[in-house]
Amino acid sequence: MNGCCFTFCHFRREMLCYRRDGQKGTDKMEMRVLSVINLKGGVAKTISSVAIAHLLAEKGFRVLLVDNDKQGDASRGYRRRDEDGAGIDKIMTARRPDMGSLIQHTDFPGLDIITANMKLLKANLEVLLDQTRQQQTRLKKALEQVRGQYDFCVIDNAPDINISTINALVASNDVIVPLEVDDNTTEGLAELAEQIEFTREDLNPELTFRGCFITKYDKRNEAHAQGAAQLEAAGKYPVFRTKIRTSRKVSESTFARLPITVYSKRSNAAIDYAALVEEYLKQLWLDGVSLLSVRPVTESDTQKEG
Repeated sequence: MNGCCFTFCHFRREMLCYRRDGQKGTDKMEMRVLSVINLKGGVAKTISSVAIAHLLAEKGFRVLLVDNDKQGDASRGYRRRDEDGAGIDKIMTARRPDMGSLIQHTDFPGLDIITANMKLLKANLEVLLDQTRQQQTRLKKALEQVRGQYDFCVIDNAPDINISTINALVASNDVIVPLEVDDNTTEGLAELAEQIEFTREDLNPELTFRGCFITKYDKRNEAHAQGAAQLEAAGKYPVFRTKIRTSRKVSESTFARLPITVYSKRSNAAIDYAALVEEYLKQLWLDGVSLLSVRPVTESDTQKEG
């Protein structure tokens, strides 16, 4: 893991220099859409989405976080949840959603959010009853309106396959799946992988299942170590090398309404999420995906480099 981080950190320094030159050039990054999803609840899905979005923004990318779960926990994690506010529900139902009115700034530079609340439940039902226009591409079309404004869009999905999660898969380039090692670690994973494949075949040939990553990991727990080893050895699904270690600071961060990467930067979980983002970005780089952001380089970026 240390080698991976070192390699990408070195690359990032080159990327920042290239980004400065890129202000005058024609090269720029296409917005990449990343869905975080698992059909099981309680696997730290939202905690992961919130952390990943923050870490990408901290690296200098322009990031849009989309809360695609009626529970609204990602919105709550950034202190933006509003029971009456408009967000993803309007994207699902409005023919021409006004993205400018739906996107909110967070308290962190370079990171915006589209929120969710219980209105999404009604919106999904409304979509299913609406036969006048395509149901599966509404989020994709909405994100096209802001494609030039962001480098990454991170979508936090509900633990379910419903019309809004299908919309997320249709709109996404990449999918990652958080897993907790227990007696049914891979429950629902076969069905999710099948849905990803169907979406790729029928609606979104660009969709890539980037891999699963283990959360709440305790290497001192023999069952955790064995379960992780079995998942990797099986070779049925791609698996990230990085494991997110368990930390009591994670639950504390949810009460504080802050990303774990802000609440406790030195916690095991925060360190591991940083490594996970490095590993994901390295995958993109090796696949030839441009990582050139057009966000202006700030003084804080320069200080982080040094």
